[in-house]
Amino acid sequence: MEGMIDFRALEKELEQAIASDEKYKRENDAKFRAVRQKVASYEEFRDIVRASHLKPLEKMDKMGSKRSLLWNSCALKSNCKQESDVELPQELEQLPATSAEFYRDWRRCMKSSQQRYQLLLQLGPQTLGHIFQTDLAFGLLGEFLAVLKENVCIKDQNSVLEILESFAGTKRFGLNIELLSEQEWEVCRELFKKLQKMNLSSGDSVEFSCASNEGSMAPAHIHCQADGPAEGKLRKLIQLYQLS
Repeated sequence: MEGMIDFRALEKELEQAIASDEKYKRENDAKFRAVRQKVASYEEFRDIVRASHLKPLEKMDKMGSKRSLLWNSCALKSNCKQESDVELPQELEQLPATSAEFYRDWRRCMKSSQQRYQLLLQLGPQTLGHIFQTDLAFGLLGEFLAVLKENVCIKDQNSVLEILESFAGTKRFGLNIELLSEQEWEVCRELFKKLQKMNLSSGDSVEFSCASNEGSMAPAHIHCQADGPAEGKLRKLIQLYQLS
């Protein structure tokens, strides 16, 4: 009827206005953060602003909605067996092929750390390297490191090493490493400690240290298998991830 107020239209308009205000504030905060970080180029500044909608892992992202399975309970056991009943969600109709598709599926479909881990494994190093060749968004590397650290199993060791190597081959990887938070640095160090313990044997020792945001170093001595197939790659990655 004429003169009636369309509350649905008003509600939709209000939601759009709120979303617009939140986007403006989020991107404005990202701009100030990029300036404080003294990024080297406009492209890096732009990428930080574009990735302002990305959020770090929440507690529930790490724990999932169920606790019937122990994550990474076999990471350091030679006879470990990855849980076979961890499947990708049904709403994921096909594996992502672009960075935009990956961001969408990573946020919307992957409900647990285990599912995210399986997604990384199924995509593999070559596909991941292709997807993020020019666009590894700010903050995403830290999430990848956390997922790999929580779920890595000895039978996946080589795959995880190759995935880490593919990330190191992306553009602006050095900047992503420098922008890791103190907590993410610790996660990175713990991930490599786990990978090295899987290769534990008598032989040469590898020493690496991890710098926090304050510049402090936390040395860690790990004895690794001298002639193992993964040893050379481990040493290379330790340097690439600035742990030595």
